[in-house]
Amino acid sequence: MPCCSGRLSLWAESEGKMAGPNSVEHGIIVKLEYTLQIEDELVESTEEDGPIEFLQGYGEIIPGLESALYGMQVGDEKEITVDPEDGYGEYDGDAFEEVPLEIFPEDMDLSLGMPVELYDEDADETVEGFIAEIRTDTVVVDLNHPLAGETLNFHVKVVGLRDATAEERAHGHAHTDGHEHDD
Repeated sequence: MPCCSGRLSLWAESEGKMAGPNSVEHGIIVKLEYTLQIEDELVESTEEDGPIEFLQGYGEIIPGLESALYGMQVGDEKEITVDPEDGYGEYDGDAFEEVPLEIFPEDMDLSLGMPVELYDEDADETVEGFIAEIRTDTVVVDLNHPLAGETLNFHVKVVGLRDATAEERAHGHAHTDGHEHDD
């Protein structure tokens, strides 16, 4: 069942004339276009899929980017540099796990750099990693985020702001079209 059915809200958009918040502040839903570059290489962009939406101040995006957005208004553009400690963290040379090859399905075509999910029984959670090495009987998985240790260069544009619904604040994230929760 969609958790956002019947939700009414107003967007303050650069093209529209709808009322809403004037600037990015805690608890506001932000609609953001961005490009992410590392050095001169384009890593990610919202150009194809459209802007992202998130609940400001609730940790839905990396801390360095989130803090740099406060006070921006619809139509504002900004260059933001995020150091590793405020992005995906420093690269941890000890964040590798050697796991038995037999935990992977026989028909799975393993390759270097391939993303995998492992279940951590001690923490009772799923962790994401990337195959760093394939050995005879084991696989070495790098548990660092792929962008760990990198300085991130963003070009951002705020394209919409709106008040968060009580439901969004309670859930701690933005509810976009098609968003559903398991009840």
